Amino acid sequence: MLTLDTRVPAVLLRIDRNPFHHGTLGAVRSLGRAGVEVHVAAADSGWSPVSRSRYLHQTHPAPPPGASLGEISAELRRISRRVARPAVLIPMDDAGALAIGHLQKELADFYLLPDQASGLAERVADKATLAEMCETVGIPHPVTLLPESTAQTAVAVRQLGLPVVAKWSRPWLVPGGAGLRSTVLVRSAGEAQELYRRSGEAGSRLLLQAFLPDGPGRDWFAHGYVDRTGVVRGGGSGRKHRSWPRSAGLTAVGRWAPDPDLKARTERLIRTLGYRGIFDLDFRVDSATGEHCLLDFNPRPGAQFRLFADGADLDVVRALHLDMTHRPLPSAAVLSGRAFVVENYAPLTALRALLPVGPAATATHRRELAWLARDDLAPALAMGVLWCRHVTRRVLGRLRRAVRPEAPPRELEGTCAEDARIDDARIDDERASSR
Repeated sequence: MLTLDTRVPAVLLRIDRNPFHHGTLGAVRSLGRAGVEVHVAAADSGWSPVSRSRYLHQTHPAPPPGASLGEISAELRRISRRVARPAVLIPMDDAGALAIGHLQKELADFYLLPDQASGLAERVADKATLAEMCETVGIPHPVTLLPESTAQTAVAVRQLGLPVVAKWSRPWLVPGGAGLRSTVLVRSAGEAQELYRRSGEAGSRLLLQAFLPDGPGRDWFAHGYVDRTGVVRGGGSGRKHRSWPRSAGLTAVGRWAPDPDLKARTERLIRTLGYRGIFDLDFRVDSATGEHCLLDFNPRPGAQFRLFADGADLDVVRALHLDMTHRPLPSAAVLSGRAFVVENYAPLTALRALLPVGPAATATHRRELAWLARDDLAPALAMGVLWCRHVTRRVLGRLRRAVRPEAPPRELEGTCAEDARIDDARIDDERASSR
């Protein structure tokens, strides 16, 4: 049985606004159930379903999206003074992970952090530098081109063949409300050239990538924690069985599927980079070669990280806390076939998962729901209410635009304004990290 040092609290940081981020709730429950005092700093924490969890000790104001490193550092130091003792700091989104990567030395007196090389988190999250790293290390990766002009953009499209995946190399810099998506599938050279012309607005370079068709069994992911000695602990490899949006989005239903070759490649990449901390990698199988091609390297927990809670209930956030407090990490106890289901994205699968499957312990090992937990019901109830309101607003908005297509869509008012903006921007960002 795992024994975490309950004298050391944890602070979860999430800068991007997303009240439906089930990964934050998973981290709150994972650490809280082990007796750790859990704090959450998130812009939406006051009305997010996560704030209803019995395992959450306290919420704190978070730096707003687009905050400078100085502002983020100042806010994290203020939170540390409120917590009143050093805490394990865990970023739950890319913006937080990249900020912490740059502020590691400044925050060392306030928080317990993995000894990560400065700027490495940003280099692996940048989709352009990731392509270069894969080529250097010999990790399969879709053919990627970075045009330097509109003319080169057209040439690149012809070279790659349509359709082409267009990505902004640093999606966290894409401004909200600009109508830009972190990743889009373009079907003509003209579309790609139009995106290239908006590079300045997007804040980073446009890259064009060969499209790997989706299909059954082709989408994979790998999670893990790299300890202070450079050994990958916790986590595992999984296969995406259902996504939202379909075939191109975040994991709605995933299953633990050990793959020795994928494990070896992941460890080789981690070892070469000298990476430390939690990681979430996304792969797609190239139907032409049968190889797992790395699409994204996320330097933080994936939202479905609880899929890889093993036989000792070790997951990546618990592994981080154990390592930062110098507690021993147990050997892996793989639960092959264990499933993870996100109810609001796969409701029918979630209903089937609630049916009896045998003894309670066996059922717990076989699958986990993102929101519903018998020992913590309030977040699931709050999510259901918020999700129904959110869906209703979206449907009414589409009906208004269908009736009056010439009228620009009104900005939603009230506390659900942020979650209504999630689907077109946040979901596309999630789609990018799942492709």
